[in-house]
Amino acid sequence: MIHLGEYNTLYILRDTEPGLFLGDDEAGTNEVLLPNRYVPETFEIGDKIEVFVYLDNEERPVAITDKPYITKGDFALLRCNEVSKHGAFLDWGLVKELFCPFKEQAFKMKKGGWYLVHCYLDEETDRLVASSKTMRFLDNTTLEVAQFDKVDLIVSHPSDIGMNVIVNKKHHGLIYKDEIYKDISVGDKLEGIVKKVRHDNKLDISLSQIGYRNIEPNAQLILDALKDNSGFIPLHDKSSPEAIKEELQMSKKSFKKAIGSLYKDKQITIKDDGIHLN
Repeated sequence: MIHLGEYNTLYILRDTEPGLFLGDDEAGTNEVLLPNRYVPETFEIGDKIEVFVYLDNEERPVAITDKPYITKGDFALLRCNEVSKHGAFLDWGLVKELFCPFKEQAFKMKKGGWYLVHCYLDEETDRLVASSKTMRFLDNTTLEVAQFDKVDLIVSHPSDIGMNVIVNKKHHGLIYKDEIYKDISVGDKLEGIVKKVRHDNKLDISLSQIGYRNIEPNAQLILDALKDNSGFIPLHDKSSPEAIKEELQMSKKSFKKAIGSLYKDKQITIKDDGIHLN
C-alpha cells in the first residue's frame, strides 16, 4: 500500500523516460512515479528509497524526495501564499501548495499570514488539505497520558487564562498564565509535564517539572547561574516574582524550593544582598 501524505519506503521497479517507477513490493502491486528531478545520481533496480507521496497539479499520485513542512496527521505553522475564491494556499515546502478551504479556516486567512494548521486526507476528494480548526482533531475522551508524564507540546492559541497547547499531537491542554516564564508563540514546539488531569480529562500542563520533581533541575539551573556570575546572584527568598522570572525564568515558588534544597546541602549562603556560592 502506498500512503498519500506520508513517507513511504518503496522499491525501484524500472527506469523510464519520465523517471523511476516505484512500488510497495518488488512485484509492483502498487506503483508511483518519481520524476527525473528527484532521481538519485546512482541507483539500481530493486533498491529501496524513501519518498513522500502526494497528488501533483493534475491530481495524480507522485513521489518526491523533498521534505514537506507538514505530513498527514501532523500540525505545523505555515505561511499563506495566496487566497482565491475557494480558499487559501499554504507554503509547505513543495511545488504544489497545500490547500485550506474557507470552511476549514478558524479565521479568514490573509496572504502573508502565518497559521497553525492540521494536515489530513479529505475522504470525499482523496486530497490532502489543511485546517486551522485544530481543536476538532484533538480528543481528550480517552487519554494516553497521566500526571507527571513528559509530553511534547505545540503552542496552539492564547486564551484569557493562559496558552492552549496540543499534547502529543492527540490531546488538548492548557498552560496557565502564571506558569509561563518565557516567551512562547503559536506554533512553538516545546517539552512539558502533565501537571494535573482534571475530572473531565482536561489537562493542566507545566513547562517545568512538578513538586519534588522540579527541585533538582531548578537547583542545577541556579548553580549554573551562580557559576556564570562569579558565584553571586542578587536574588533571595524576599525577591519579587518578577525579578526571579526575569533572571531565572522560573516561579518564586520553584525558586524558594530550589534554594532551600541548595542551602540544606550547604552549597549556597543566603544573605541580604542575594545568594552566594559556597
